[in-house]
Amino acid sequence: MSHDQSPEQLVLDKLVRMANQIATFFLSQPESVRAEGVATHINKFWEPRMRRHLFEHLDNGGAGLLPLVVEASTLIRRSEAKVGSGVGVGEDARQGAPGGKGPTEGESLSEPSIPESAA
Repeated sequence: MSHDQSPEQLVLDKLVRMANQIATFFLSQPESVRAEGVATHINKFWEPRMRRHLFEHLDNGGAGLLPLVVEASTLIRRSEAKVGSGVGVGEDARQGAPGGKGPTEGESLSEPSIPESAA
């Protein structure tokens, strides 16, 4: 990893590495189930933003991805998630949860709000 890389490039490099690791595992499986196995794993365990970034990379040529990842991409669900739509990141985290709950209202995220008993 280089300190000269942008945060976006670091994320992309990690996604490519992860996708290739999944494909490498499925290369040990029968050829008839390889692409479906990669796609099933990514569909099941990758959040929509990760899949969106993967497809953006594929749409730009998919440099560094193993051929099995490219083959499996036809079976991977495309995400329609928008940039910054994740819960708990960026603007969402700063604003707190809808309805006045969350850290901006002084509520701890690590400890639930449990009313004290009147007993």
